[in-house]
Amino acid sequence: MAQQSDVLSADFLVKTAQEFGTPVYIYHAEKIKTQYEKLKNAFSKADARFFYACKALTNINVLRYINSIGCGLDTVSIQEVQLGLKAGFDPKNIIFTPNCVDLSEIIAAKDLGVNINIDNISILEQFGNQFGDSYPICIRLNPHIMAGGNFKISTGHVDSKFGISIHQMRHIERIVKSTKLRVTGLHMHTGSEIKDVDVFLRGVEIMFEMTEHFPDLEFIDLGSGFKVAYQQGDPETDIDLLGKKLSDAFNKFAKAYKRPLQLWFEPGKFLVSQCGYFVVKANVIKQTTATVFVGVNSGFNHLIRPMFYDSFHLIKNISNPKGTERIYTVVGNICETDTFGWDRKISEVREGDLLVFYNAGAYGFEMSSNFNSRLKPAEVLVKDGKAQLIRRRDTIEDLLKNQVEIPL
Repeated sequence: MAQQSDVLSADFLVKTAQEFGTPVYIYHAEKIKTQYEKLKNAFSKADARFFYACKALTNINVLRYINSIGCGLDTVSIQEVQLGLKAGFDPKNIIFTPNCVDLSEIIAAKDLGVNINIDNISILEQFGNQFGDSYPICIRLNPHIMAGGNFKISTGHVDSKFGISIHQMRHIERIVKSTKLRVTGLHMHTGSEIKDVDVFLRGVEIMFEMTEHFPDLEFIDLGSGFKVAYQQGDPETDIDLLGKKLSDAFNKFAKAYKRPLQLWFEPGKFLVSQCGYFVVKANVIKQTTATVFVGVNSGFNHLIRPMFYDSFHLIKNISNPKGTERIYTVVGNICETDTFGWDRKISEVREGDLLVFYNAGAYGFEMSSNFNSRLKPAEVLVKDGKAQLIRRRDTIEDLLKNQVEIPL
């Protein structure tokens, strides 16, 4: 099943789904590398580093591949830190940016030797009191910028739980001074799916202003938010334009700062979204008085983004790609309202046909569940034209393995 480009063909997807069964997530390694190279090329004029935001997809094989191409890792839980270390990442190439966790989790990350990013006053003070200048930290700031494709994924606005407000800088300064904290990085992340390059420029200008309070910085971390297209004509973040403008601004600032500075980013969706294909089977064609439904052998328990974020995923019939286009509403088999897409033009679907959801690599399997006691799907990685199973499909035993039966 040779596959040379970074796009998987319909025939290849059909063969892979037939081999491993459906529903199945299929990830294409070469597409991840293509996206990573785009970022490196765009920011080649700056001293930039990239850390994959693994909350998008944490399969250990994907993490190992991302490590192999030279990318770092951004984590948000101690378990993601542990997975990253197990995948072979050097602790120096892991950044830990949790939210609303207990101090013990921060200390656990410190003991593992990774970069720590603190995003609230309480933990900052507790960490400083206990460790002083013995361990370097980064501080996550809230720049009060509304950005992102959906309020649920906007993280830098005034009502966000993320980061310490830039208007609390005096409080931060008091803690840093009194506890002798060693601050080597400043961080911000305004949201996901940012189309406007100027949003990043506004953010970095705010960060430049904040550096006046921290003379010993080694990096500024701008998070991510790079948007990829989910359908034809969808706007994307202009990575090349962003790279040029941000690099110019950063290099100019770094020269004035008078000590070496790196520019860090944490791309997640940008790296893995387009590498992912979710293949399902049409169970039933159901015509009502108003709608023709395609009911598939999956549901929002496997891909929750359309129901949770109103997100769009292109859906195609890969069993009958040249069939006459008809209008369908594609729904799942969950006992709740469970719609993947309303009124979609899809090549005529017959019961048993295979459908593919594109851009399914980010927050697809990662947000899946066993709702309705349904089993989680298999995952497959395609590398060098070869498809390999990287997670077996759940069995009924997996649903029961952590349950403890007691005498009644």
